[in-house]
Amino acid sequence: MSGGTGQVGTGLMLANRGRFEIVAPTRADFDLLDAASIERNIAARDWAAIINCAAYTAVDKAESEPQAAFAINAEAPGIMARAAATRAIPLLHVSTDYVFDGSKPDAYFEEDPVAPLGVYGASKEAGERAVRDAGGRSIILRTAWVVSPWGHNFVKTMLRLGGERDELGVVADQVGCPTSAIDIAETLLILAERLLGDRREPCGTYHFVNSGQASWYDLASAVFAYAGARGMKIPRVNAIATADYPTPARRPANSRLSTAKLERTFGMKPRPWQEAVEEILVSLIDAGGKS
Repeated sequence: MSGGTGQVGTGLMLANRGRFEIVAPTRADFDLLDAASIERNIAARDWAAIINCAAYTAVDKAESEPQAAFAINAEAPGIMARAAATRAIPLLHVSTDYVFDGSKPDAYFEEDPVAPLGVYGASKEAGERAVRDAGGRSIILRTAWVVSPWGHNFVKTMLRLGGERDELGVVADQVGCPTSAIDIAETLLILAERLLGDRREPCGTYHFVNSGQASWYDLASAVFAYAGARGMKIPRVNAIATADYPTPARRPANSRLSTAKLERTFGMKPRPWQEAVEEILVSLIDAGGKS
């Protein structure tokens, strides 16, 4: 597994529960900027499957570091996919809603035209093409708005800022599907099991997000409603427009992803985002989870 210390990688270690022997090499051992390192690691063992959840995810920083973003998000997955295909190893690759421009009025399907708005999305879309072009057995799993009790994410940021400030402005005109890293991890593990259990299982591109939709303002409001009910200090939350919070990279206004294809093909039905986020808040607040 590549990307073992990120949100999804950590989720994979927790969700595995003995199903696989998971090897998550460190950046020092598995250098995504070094083609020889990637090939050497894949050739080192008789892997059952490879899950690539590593990525350059600094969306704004990517605008000034396009070479690094494309090296990690496009070139490295291509090298990985070609090496896996040569050895007939199934590859599962995590991608993003940022391959779309967000102009569609309803949820995106896998077959919708891609049109990334910035460097991050363009690099991830190039990575998808590289994985497909390798010709092996691969699944590309697009997801969005990833949150968890660990790493850097919106839920943890809101809890931190809520303790520091009396008032917050949160964007209300970007809509998406808040998605638990542990749910993404569980989905990846099930897909890996299916690919390993039957070579006839379909590959291709699929979407996975928790069900329902929310704006960033909606998500922040849900976080503070839960925190406030437990006696935590909470700020006043004001709904603002994207234009009121300029960033170097443009964000899709609509990041909703349809999971109908995944549900139809593999029988997986994602749980509501509210349930997934509450589970994260329980870990962070009620159970005193590590941040």
